[in-house]
Amino acid sequence: MEYSVTLKIQNSSSILLKLDDANSPKTVKEFVEKLPFKVDLNVWGEEIYSSKSPIAQPEENAKHLVSLYDVAYWPTGKAICLFFGPTPIGNPGEITPASAVNVIGKIITTDKTILDDVDGNRAEFSLQ
Repeated sequence: MEYSVTLKIQNSSSILLKLDDANSPKTVKEFVEKLPFKVDLNVWGEEIYSSKSPIAQPEENAKHLVSLYDVAYWPTGKAICLFFGPTPIGNPGEITPASAVNVIGKIITTDKTILDDVDGNRAEFSLQ
């Protein structure tokens, strides 16, 4: 099942996400059940990651490499991760999370300039 989710950033714009439970159904189910929820945002390379979210899932078909515009849940930090490009670790041409993540969807709003405005801001995930 697919879900449209908005990440509304304090004093900024929104990012539209499409969640899909095909890869990590338990993680997506809990994500949707916990909506809406607020987190703080940080930037690491071309990744946005959240402070601790209310989701508490273990690794579920977890991946050590992700694709451009993937949305993932990071079990180690209970964070939501949005991958706009490379992270500071890994090989050139690869997008490497800090550790394995559960891929839960895709970023629909693909404007990378959002990375300039989100670090340290509060944001809210909600159903669209």
